[in-house]
Amino acid sequence: MLAIAGGKGGCGKTTTAVGLARALATPGTRPLVVGADIDMPDLHHRTEVDREPGIAAAVESEDPRAVAQRSDRFPGVDILPCGGADTTTAAALFERLASQGDHGQPDEPVLLDCPAGASPDAAAPLRAADRTVLVSTPRERSLRDAAKTAAMARELDAAPVGVVLVRSDGAVDPSELLGCELVVHVPELPEPPLETQESAERHRKCAKSVTKRNI
Repeated sequence: MLAIAGGKGGCGKTTTAVGLARALATPGTRPLVVGADIDMPDLHHRTEVDREPGIAAAVESEDPRAVAQRSDRFPGVDILPCGGADTTTAAALFERLASQGDHGQPDEPVLLDCPAGASPDAAAPLRAADRTVLVSTPRERSLRDAAKTAAMARELDAAPVGVVLVRSDGAVDPSELLGCELVVHVPELPEPPLETQESAERHRKCAKSVTKRNI
């Protein structure tokens, strides 16, 4: 299970989570993207699915994945919005999904669209995840915040496996600051960015590297 996290809101976490999920999808594999940002949910808007059913319904279901919605905009990817879930309910779902992965079922990747910052809400998905993909812009403040998220992820045994630097021309190298060799630069793209071939290529590059690291 992969946490998509960054220290600053609006840096592109949701776009990255969906882009990576789309890159990981195959004819026999449907990645699941879970909206883990309780306070500022955005996943259902970006993927054009309903706000409910969400995390609360998934916790009550025998099969949490059966509650997930299919997005017409992003075929091959399952979406589970946070809906009206609270922190406790969300943490219960993250742990349940992690437990299923530990027992080898299901095979489909799970990506958690995490909240920004270093609050308990931000820690919950990192605590359940196996690894983290950090998302930041090249701006100094965003990178500093991402470094704090990287430290928290390592403390919670979800060490960063790579960095997606959005709105980046490649001039800034955050690998030393964030402790990650894998850095994927996504340039400034027209809206909506996920509709561009450039975005798809960059996310495929990141997904390929993440897969090699057995995430």
